[in-house]
Amino acid sequence: MTFYLSSHPFQMARRYAMRQHEAERAAHSLAVDIHEESDTYTLTAFVPGLKADSLNIQVLDNTLTIEGTYEKSDAEFVMSELPSGPFRRSLRFPVDLNAENTVAHIENGVLSLQVAKVETAKPKSIQVTVK
Repeated sequence: MTFYLSSHPFQMARRYAMRQHEAERAAHSLAVDIHEESDTYTLTAFVPGLKADSLNIQVLDNTLTIEGTYEKSDAEFVMSELPSGPFRRSLRFPVDLNAENTVAHIENGVLSLQVAKVETAKPKSIQVTVK
């Protein structure tokens, strides 16, 4: 059996480790904090380096979806831990969400969302009159 060594003895191990790390990073999604108030949810996520136009946020019924893409660098790294490539995170809430009253802004790499809850049907008293 013949083994061929590259010019750098640890090059194959480094490439393997980078592929493993990329696979692990792809499996992870956007981390968020969510705070609930009586009529809204406040969501915060770190999205360093992303601009507003590289994010797509959708609300459908009780599901909020955030997706975007981190630019990939063509440089060859010894180690790469920063996010790169596309990501997508869908979150389900216990109530339907109101897309028209949802506001999102990004500042200093922090995405903030104010997600309004749909008003639930409230009982209405009907007065009976005599004819």
